[in-house]
Formats: sequence, structure tokens, C-alpha cells
Amino acid sequence: MSEFFQYLITGLTIGSMYGLIGLGIVLVHNASHVVNFAQGDLQMLGGMSAVACLGAGLPLPLALSLGVLAGGLVGLLMFKFTIEPARKAGPLGLVIITLGVGLVLRGAAELVWGKGFYSLPSFSGDEVIRLGGVTVVPQSLWVIGSTAVVVVLLAYFFSRSLTGKAIVATSLDRDAATLMGINTGRMQLFTFGLAGLLGAVAGVLIAPIAFTHSAAGLVLGLKGFVAAVLGGLGSFRGALLGGLALGVAESMMAGYGSSDYKDAIAYLLIILILIFMPRGLFGGIARAGERV
Repeated sequence: MSEFFQYLITGLTIGSMYGLIGLGIVLVHNASHVVNFAQGDLQMLGGMSAVACLGAGLPLPLALSLGVLAGGLVGLLMFKFTIEPARKAGPLGLVIITLGVGLVLRGAAELVWGKGFYSLPSFSGDEVIRLGGVTVVPQSLWVIGSTAVVVVLLAYFFSRSLTGKAIVATSLDRDAATLMGINTGRMQLFTFGLAGLLGAVAGVLIAPIAFTHSAAGLVLGLKGFVAAVLGGLGSFRGALLGGLALGVAESMMAGYGSSDYKDAIAYLLIILILIFMPRGLFGGIARAGERV
């Protein structure tokens, strides 16, 4: 039984990261109907930027903050200089643009930091916590707890703030939102920045546990997309639960099966979901408060 809980904690830790990336994909898709395949690279950028800031002698909290802000800034620039000018490119064209942005970010990261692997120090030390027969790394609690806090803050933002409600209105009906006086272009810009922040948060949270490198975002972006599709590409709640489910499934496969096949879980899940449940576990079209 202790083995099961050990794998469960590991799965929830990894799944939280997938969920944060999936949330960014869902936010962007709802507001602009663009599937952002560069979201994983924003995660990589956040982690690598934090490592660079720490290496420059900045204290860890400031390095983490700047890493997160870097992801948000690149998200804003991505919309302003690639998505907005190509509004008439159509869905496929916009997807190709996001793939191109991901390639550019990976190439730039490789030029700046090389192909090496980097990590951040644990936020609260490396001494493990033992609960019965289960060993918990403190950073895992940071990842899971921070993800929960982010989700609560997002739920409050979209349900209580005027900007959040404007983003929800834009995601539901852009033309009607425009008639109501909402600047939908600005809301989409804000959403891309927020998605960049979410990706970078995932990057700085996981960097003390898993090494980050210039190509890390490629696979992570795919896992985040699987999480979003698994939960329903329009569902805020579904993206998080989809990420957690994927993380736990991978952990159980690595623990009870073979780690060589854990990555295949994501590909298998997306095939099954697209064949049997194309709208995801939560139907894709959720209520207004759940869409984002």
C-alpha cells in the first residue's frame, strides 16, 4: 500500500505541472480559438530564466519571480507579433504559427544556454518528509500546493473581477462582447500573457525536481495538450483534472509496469479520447465560469 501512495504523490506532482500547462492551453483556446503548441516552451523559458537569474547572483525568490514574468512577457509578445497580425490565417495557420514560435523559443534557448541540463535549488531544503512508509520530497508539496493556490486565484479572478468576466464574455461570444463595449483584442492579449505566466509557474516549480533544458518544452507541451483534450478543450476544471489523471497514470505505469512505456500513456489516451470521447471528460463546452 505504501508503494501505491508513493506513486500517487509522484503522479500528482507531475500531473500538477501538466495541469498548469493544460490550463494555459485552455485559456488561450477559449479566448482566441487558437491551440497554443508553444505553451510547453513557455514552461521551459520560465525555468531557464529563473536559473539564469539565480546564476547572476539574484536571491531565489527574485529569480523565481523574474522567471515567471519572463514567461508572461513572451506570451504577450507572442500574441502581439505573431497571432494578432495573422488573424485571417485560419485555425490551421495559427496552429502552425504557434509551432513555429515554439521552434524559435527552443532555438533561442539553445543559443543562450546551450544543450546542458539545469536545475533550481529546492524552495525549502532537500530533507525528505516521511509519512509512514511514504517518502515525500518537500518540493512536491510546493508543486501541488502552489497549483491549488493558482487554481483558486484563477477561479476568483474569472468570477469576481471585471477583467476576468470580460475574458469569459470574449470566450463565449466575441461579437456579443464587442457590442457590449469589451475590447476583445485586449482581452486576448491579456489571456496570452496569463497563459505565459501559468506555463512559467510550472517551469519554476518543477525545476528543482526535474532538470530543465532547451528542448524540455517539446514533450511537456504535448502532455499539457493531452491534459486539455482529456478534460475537454473548453473546460477549465477538466484541464487540471486531465493533467492530474495523466500524471498519476504515468507514475503507476512506471511503478508497476515499465518506465520505458510511461510516455506512451499520453499518446494512447489522446487516441482513445479522440475516438470515443472527442469532447473530453467534461464535454468541452462548460458553463461560463468553468470555461476559463
